[in-house]
Amino acid sequence: MSHLFDPLDIGKLSLSNRIIIAPMCQYSAQDGNAGDWHMIHLGSLALSGAGMLIIEATAVSAEGRITAGDLGLYDDGNEAALGRVLKAMRAHSPIAVAIQLAHAGRKASSQVPWDGGKQVRPEAPGGWQTVAPSPVPHAQDEVPPTALDRAGMDKVRDDFVAAAVRAVRLGIQGIEIHGAHGYLLHQFLSPLANHRDDEYGGSLENRMRFPIEVFDAVRAAVPADLPVWMRISATDWVPGGWDIDGTVALSKALKARGCAAIHVTTGGVSPAQAIKLGPGYQVPYAQRVKAEVGLPTIAVGLITEPEQAESIITGDEADAVSLARAMLYDPRWPWHAAARLGASVVAPRQYWRSQPRELKDLFTDASFGQR
Repeated sequence: MSHLFDPLDIGKLSLSNRIIIAPMCQYSAQDGNAGDWHMIHLGSLALSGAGMLIIEATAVSAEGRITAGDLGLYDDGNEAALGRVLKAMRAHSPIAVAIQLAHAGRKASSQVPWDGGKQVRPEAPGGWQTVAPSPVPHAQDEVPPTALDRAGMDKVRDDFVAAAVRAVRLGIQGIEIHGAHGYLLHQFLSPLANHRDDEYGGSLENRMRFPIEVFDAVRAAVPADLPVWMRISATDWVPGGWDIDGTVALSKALKARGCAAIHVTTGGVSPAQAIKLGPGYQVPYAQRVKAEVGLPTIAVGLITEPEQAESIITGDEADAVSLARAMLYDPRWPWHAAARLGASVVAPRQYWRSQPRELKDLFTDASFGQR
């Protein structure tokens, strides 16, 4: 019996299995608006059989976008455009849908990756001035960000809240706050980016203060039964940076405030990072968070094989696995995992003819969850 396909509750949200589609930026929005690409991309992933799909990093303000092509949820047009996509997904798939809300901070105003990903300077067409905890650029040759003052921090917090309220109106079932990969909330956490000398810089408690304020504000603004959680980079992979001890401390603080889960990743705050890549290279960080914090913990990072994912769950290293590139390469990864592990998976009846004859119990009905 496969435990990868056991149900999982994140707060009051019940997932049919422990496979989660990680948020993956598509850099294909227009003025923050989801378009036909999102309809095709998210629609395909919604039919994957995964337990939950987390929509890509979605900017809470125009200046919080990584690139001009980032998805946003900061105005009525954004809300209407994403609502169109979600309506189509819900009509054909029972997959749980969450959204990752984000602000890029000093990593904003960038080219899309296939154009090089470098900073677009404020004076250049399509560029804008970035903000951060401190006026320290991500890379040495970049224009320094503007250090956020109290008013600026209040605006960021309120932008997260406004985007969360829009997500609730759209029927989103879970909210992930992006505190990882070198974006704004991670910048507050890391001593490499946060050089402040006020109550938001210096000590671990101070550096955690603003991310917790954002979490508290979002948690208070949405219904009590809607789970809110955070994605955290467990290490900067740079000496003197954010580390696993801080991650555990932050996770415990979030748990006390009603956080529903922790999504454990690493890196992103510094070009000096020296990542030690390998299959499941981030899983040990998730394992420590799970053991010491006790929240549902999601592991991610070079998890590519069904047997590997199964081992992570049965070995109590994490409560769920999150797949990104592997899911892009094989949008039916959960189907194939179920076939190899002797489990069943939800699939639309239109696709049942693809079921191998020797696996007659592989698919269940997307409408009713019945064979």
